Amino acid sequence: MNTEERDAFFDEVVRAVASGDMTWGAAVRTLRTDVAGVNQATFSKMTKVSERTLRQLETDAGNPTLATLEAVLRPFGLNVGLRRRR
Repeated sequence: MNTEERDAFFDEVVRAVASGDMTWGAAVRTLRTDVAGVNQATFSKMTKVSERTLRQLETDAGNPTLATLEAVLRPFGLNVGLRRRR
């Protein structure tokens, strides 16, 4: 995936989460598998988030903290933020 394709992919994931078409868990799983190309154990080590927490996040079980969301988004140059609804 080249830089333009990667940016477009990120934009689509961000749009899908913002519109409610994709959950946070699905977004993290998609980024981990399609962009990073690593399994949960490897990603857990990369982000210093436990495998259990990552598994819960990716299956939309549990209630992740902002710190957890920031940790799993950081490798992709993304972060959690607020946007005004339109």
